[in-house]
Amino acid sequence: MTSPFGGPALITGIGQSQIGRKIGRDGVELTVEAALAAIADAGLTPDDIDGVATFPGGMVPDPGFTGGGVNELTNALGLRLSWFGGTMETAGQLGPVIEACMAVACGLATHVVVFRSVWEATAQMGRGRGASLAGGEARRAERASGYLEFSAPFGAVSAANWLAMPAQRYMHEFGLTREQLGQIALNARRNAALNPHAIYTEPMSMDDYLGSRMISYPFCLFDCDVPCDGATAVIVSRADAAAGLPRTPVVIESGGSASYGRFTWDQRADLTTMTAHDAAASMWDRTTLSPRDVQVAELYDGFSYLTLQWLEALGFCGHGEAGRFVEGGDRIALTGDLPLNTQGGQLSGGRLHGMGFLHEACLQLRGEAGARQVAGEPTVAIAAAGGGPVAGCLLLRL
Repeated sequence: MTSPFGGPALITGIGQSQIGRKIGRDGVELTVEAALAAIADAGLTPDDIDGVATFPGGMVPDPGFTGGGVNELTNALGLRLSWFGGTMETAGQLGPVIEACMAVACGLATHVVVFRSVWEATAQMGRGRGASLAGGEARRAERASGYLEFSAPFGAVSAANWLAMPAQRYMHEFGLTREQLGQIALNARRNAALNPHAIYTEPMSMDDYLGSRMISYPFCLFDCDVPCDGATAVIVSRADAAAGLPRTPVVIESGGSASYGRFTWDQRADLTTMTAHDAAASMWDRTTLSPRDVQVAELYDGFSYLTLQWLEALGFCGHGEAGRFVEGGDRIALTGDLPLNTQGGQLSGGRLHGMGFLHEACLQLRGEAGARQVAGEPTVAIAAAGGGPVAGCLLLRL
């Protein structure tokens, strides 16, 4: 089957704001900086932009979880929009990119800015990490609803708790070890040392990893991503409008957004899989490419176990084989068969969510990743984001 977008969906520009811990800048300011960088990278001006898409939108109460929505960016740049979208209920953090592809493929827009902004590190100053959990302080007195009705009374208010349980089930079923899990964190740290924008760059050994404090077994401190401030934006353009632009565009070959089960963190029929498996299957159904064609993989690591899930879901190894696939770290290193999370991921690079992975995949395909550039001029890459019941992935090529 050919690309679901029929070939017209291209990434023509990418941009990021300043990235760091507790940099003290407003989230909307970071959003505008990233959007303007992406527009300039594409050789466009704000007058050329007629679409905006984002996740999660501007109405999320958690401190720092969003740097504004469609309206804030539209007002700041004086845009005239023919299409826009922004919502929490989408195919993970990459869902707005898929929606932008459909918009340009259907002729609803020509150049769409897609962005994701966070400033959790600054928002949490003086209040601690708990300020951003379960809706923050303002919602602590409210009655729990949805899945929180069954987890919050037991103190499980974080995704670290929700995902630790299926990780333990996977360990029981398939013999995954903490040393194998640790290879995701160690690989991320090695790559982050080559990224001037990464949060954690100091060397880390397996002993350092295993000796760090436990958060929610089997996740220790270095299995959990690091909050930061930063914004990422890309320009999704219709192919016939990209002629003459300065950058070689990245083609969005296919996207995966399927969800075949209930929206739940703990009631999937097979607790050793996640919605990532559904999204990945739908992505491969829409292209003639295969996992063997992929040369760079930027896979979500909000927690290290999620990267293992994506490796299996995308077909890089069989079910239950992810631990053995990453064992020793050689296969996933920059010089390995499948270079993984080349910017340091979220475990060391910083939690920029799915758009951070997409930005890095584009840099790698454009040959602009500097000291961490994968050798051999890669032409096919994957960006994937999300965990539990939320997942989305993109197959990219030159």
